[in-house]
Amino acid sequence: MHEIALCNSLVDLIRDQQRQRGFRRVRRVIVEVGVLGHVDPHALDFAFDVEARNSPAEGAVLEIREIQGRAWCMDCSRLVTIARRGEACPDCGGFGLIVEQGEELRLKELEVI
Repeated sequence: MHEIALCNSLVDLIRDQQRQRGFRRVRRVIVEVGVLGHVDPHALDFAFDVEARNSPAEGAVLEIREIQGRAWCMDCSRLVTIARRGEACPDCGGFGLIVEQGEELRLKELEVI
């Protein structure tokens, strides 16, 4: 379950921001997660609760925003939406896809006090 390691890094980022900006604690954390990034949102939510203990993010709400997968189809020269890696182009059925979006894992916003 690599979500624990991801949340550990997320809490480290929050601690860094706390040192730089001087806030007391975090109420809400917004992250963007690409659907192609092999991150389970439910596992991420659970891992965040565990990793946030005894940190400025303890008790914070984790809001996960999913980013759709998009790929450039080399066969039909179109930017298409895909739900999973390895699937065919929904327009032409070709498999020459280059992922453009959907692998992200990004700390987008912190609501702090």
